[in-house]
Amino acid sequence: MSRKKNGSNRPTRCPYCGAPVRYRSADGIYQDNPNGVMLYVCERYPKCDAYVRTHAGTKVPVGNMADGELRALRKEVHDAFNQLYLSKMMSRDDAYRWLSDMLQASQSQAHIGNLTEYYCRKVIEESKRLMNSRKRAHIYTFPIDRHAENAS
Repeated sequence: MSRKKNGSNRPTRCPYCGAPVRYRSADGIYQDNPNGVMLYVCERYPKCDAYVRTHAGTKVPVGNMADGELRALRKEVHDAFNQLYLSKMMSRDDAYRWLSDMLQASQSQAHIGNLTEYYCRKVIEESKRLMNSRKRAHIYTFPIDRHAENAS
C-alpha cells in the first residue's frame, strides 16, 4: 500500500484484536509528549497496546499499527539499517534503494514503519551481514607499497 498524503490509509480497526481505532494524543502513552504527537490507538489500550504515530501536523500514519513487540523490532531495524549509511558504507539514498530492492517494493513503500515481524528480522539480518562483511574486508585490506610497485 502506498503512503497517501490524504490519509486514506488511516487505520479503522486494530489488526491485533479487531477493536476500533481512535485518533488521540500520545499523552499518557509516551512518558513525555512536548511536541503534541498524535497517534492512532486501539480502543482497548492498554490491554491491547497497538498504535501508530502520525506525521507531525497531519492525520497521516507513519506506517502501520504495531504492538510492543513489533515496535521494539522496528527500533532494532532502524538501529541496524541506519548503520549502513551512518558508517559511510553507502549514502542514505543508496541504503533506501537497497531496502527497496531487498523487500521487492517501490521506494515509496519501503519504510520500516510498514514492516512485519518477518521483514524486520530479515532487514536486521541482512544489515548486520553487510556491516560484518565490510568489517572483514577492512581486516584483510593492506596498504599498497607504491615504492615496491614501481621497482618491479
